[in-house]
Amino acid sequence: MLKIGEFSRLSRVSIRALRRYDEAGLLTPVSTDPFTGYRYYSERQLPIANRIRALRDMGFPLAAVREVLGCYDDPGALERCLLLQQAEAREVLEEAERRLRLLDTALERLRKDKEIMKYDVTIKTLPERQVASVRQIIPSYDREGDLWSIYCQETARMKIQDGDPALCTAVYHDGEFKEQDVDVEIQKSVVGTYPDTEHVKFKTVPAVQAASATFRGSYDQFNAVNEAVASWAADNGWALADSAFFIYHVSPHDTRNPDEFVTEVCYPVKRK
Repeated sequence: MLKIGEFSRLSRVSIRALRRYDEAGLLTPVSTDPFTGYRYYSERQLPIANRIRALRDMGFPLAAVREVLGCYDDPGALERCLLLQQAEAREVLEEAERRLRLLDTALERLRKDKEIMKYDVTIKTLPERQVASVRQIIPSYDREGDLWSIYCQETARMKIQDGDPALCTAVYHDGEFKEQDVDVEIQKSVVGTYPDTEHVKFKTVPAVQAASATFRGSYDQFNAVNEAVASWAADNGWALADSAFFIYHVSPHDTRNPDEFVTEVCYPVKRK
């Protein structure tokens, strides 16, 4: 038999980890001296220790290791466990890559302009206009394209005449940011009278006064633009009065290059 220190050296598993494996019921010593408390392991336990260490290196939590160890006699079951862990690892990797992209973008913008990017904010009034509207609860903000697809499908044969200007807007009706189930309405200005379809409703939108900032480039600037508009409004005696909306002057419908997008962020306002 091997003392815990010897077993640790041969298995390349720390004594602290071996004690955790014992407490979790994954690798129990062959015997424990009742007087000294020394733990003794068998050489035959080395393969088990190696399997546990390998599974831990793959990211399996201790609570899951017992189940996976029980699958080693069933290759099919073991493969399923490994595939599930692989999928979780890919999700973690994708999230890390997303964060790295955001960091890369922030650093690039910072290096281009040491004062960070500044956005010009103005007060403008959008006149009353006739719009085609689709409003639904969608899973998340990045699914807004689903609403535009519905509009295109249900009006494809209606020969709708675009308004002048032909504004494409998205209105966010929730009074807060939501992780899921968001209330979004898309609108396109039109001229003429048309019958409602299953999801597309035609209506008149009243004139609105808004604090507005237009930016060029990808949508990852939204947070910075929102901050600029809110700060400018507060500094100039305006209070945010209603749901924000975006006007897509150049959108993914027009170009696949995010650097060419032109978007206007609008917050309805009133004097304090």
